Amino acid sequence: MIIVFKKGTEKENIANVQKKLESYGFKVHLSEGVETTIMGAIGDESTLRDKPLSSFPGVEKVVPIVKPYKLVSKDFRKEDTVIDVKGIKLGGGNVVVMAGPCSVEGRDMLFEIAGRASKAGAKILRGGAFKPRTSPYAFQGLGEEGLKYLREAADAHGMLVITELMDPRDIDLICKYTDIIQIGARNMQNFRLLRDLGELRKPVMLKRGLCATMKELLMAAEYVAAGGNNEIILCERGIRTFETETRNTLDLSAIPVLKSLTHLPVVADPSHGTGRRDCILPMSQAAVAAGADGIIVEVHNCPEEAMSDGDQSILPDDFDILMKRIDIIAQTIGKTLNK
Repeated sequence: MIIVFKKGTEKENIANVQKKLESYGFKVHLSEGVETTIMGAIGDESTLRDKPLSSFPGVEKVVPIVKPYKLVSKDFRKEDTVIDVKGIKLGGGNVVVMAGPCSVEGRDMLFEIAGRASKAGAKILRGGAFKPRTSPYAFQGLGEEGLKYLREAADAHGMLVITELMDPRDIDLICKYTDIIQIGARNMQNFRLLRDLGELRKPVMLKRGLCATMKELLMAAEYVAAGGNNEIILCERGIRTFETETRNTLDLSAIPVLKSLTHLPVVADPSHGTGRRDCILPMSQAAVAAGADGIIVEVHNCPEEAMSDGDQSILPDDFDILMKRIDIIAQTIGKTLNK
């Protein structure tokens, strides 16, 4: 349920309500907006039948949340969540671009790609140090060496780092080098991992599973939020359908639908969503036009020699063109490209 407080309610009165709820075993989350302070409470509501919260000083109303995802829903927070990572803001009216190779293959190539991406306006460097591959014999990443290269390249070009976490045992290692933790499609419903992420105070980008519904994506995000970590970014990266011309089917409708259901930032991944280099620019542009708060694309200076996902990586020159186009689109719909 949600407890809405009257404007100007004393903090002491809000604290009293929180204390009462916690005494009955409720998990309480406070959200202080510009106009309204609300409190989300998760627990057994039957324990409060004879103790109406509406009678507490400062309480304006008590509203039940019918959706199974509570903390990430628009019911809990009407205003868009804006995640500020070292001055780079995701959400609200901002559009942020994450770019880099699928896999970190070496220091020199990463520095070159980071330099080009940063110069074009990308604010976050992406790259995999631990790669989930269908074949156990395919390139699996450079591990900690790759993480070091990511951090060095990002720092050298004034960028943030986002990289994928697959194993709970690697949390401390990943957190040492990254600014945003990426959870890939295959781990979207790794609930043990999601619970561990809820205990962190580091942003998490959660990718939609290959066959996951939007509700299932939001329930996965709820696992993280329920643990106390509210800095969650949702990513539409394409779902598996009967179509074979593209690697996946990028569900652009998910962007406005998710924006209507949750206050969390929503970004799109046209690289994995299509698997085709010729689709990356048009689908990136379409995603921004649909209201995405950012995009994450794969950029490689020599895609034909890439150790993974070369077919869906664009050249730096094409990335330059893309950034100019989405800047125009963002302005047209009243947003600002963070560059």
